[in-house]
Amino acid sequence: MWSFFHKLGSPPWLYGIAGTILRYLLPVTLLALVAGMVWGVLFTAPDFRQGNSYRIIYIHVPAAVVALAGYYVMAIAGAVSLIWKMKMADIAMKSCAPIGAALTFVALVTGAIWGKPTWGTWWVWDARITSMLILLFLYLGVVALYEAYDNKEAAGKACAVLSLVGTVNIPIIYKSVDWWYSLHQPASIKFTGESSIDPSMLYPLLLMITAFYLLFTCALLMNMRAEILQRERRTKWVRKLVEESA
Repeated sequence: MWSFFHKLGSPPWLYGIAGTILRYLLPVTLLALVAGMVWGVLFTAPDFRQGNSYRIIYIHVPAAVVALAGYYVMAIAGAVSLIWKMKMADIAMKSCAPIGAALTFVALVTGAIWGKPTWGTWWVWDARITSMLILLFLYLGVVALYEAYDNKEAAGKACAVLSLVGTVNIPIIYKSVDWWYSLHQPASIKFTGESSIDPSMLYPLLLMITAFYLLFTCALLMNMRAEILQRERRTKWVRKLVEESA
């Protein structure tokens, strides 16, 4: 276990293993995304209240779910960076931020598109939507902090602190519809008790959530590989890699 943990701190090893994983994970991710979208959009029945407008759920919910999970990944990487000073954890934290920001943005935009025919408005300042907007600002804050510092070590510490402090927003997002009055519907998928969504709609949604997790993993690994090459560009192993690929 500890030997594997130490291997994660090696840039050449992590760069190589990430490339190997991506070779197999990318086609699986693409297949899952296509299958989930085709299943959800073409082969599920219209909702008895919302008609066909609900089908945006197959983008909105997976993007929101993975955006929240991605923040935990970023915060854990930040904690590892602070405690054990692992350079690869710092790279993971930096690589995660723009992906999480993109997913949060997609969740907010698709939520607005879904909200217009459902609520009659593009935007309401309820707790769930406002806390998701705060999540977007937290992700963008990490991105901006990295760019603001010339000293990458100081940038990593500042971003790690921001990531850890921002975790208080995640349970607020999860529980906001239970704690406050909201136009936003409660969770349709429940791990304890019966889900409020019909199985014919639930199964393609679960497939899309899985596909988005895979997409997040692929994007994270690609970002980390690019960041590793940027930071290690003057090392012998990167020069050798460039020579072999030339």
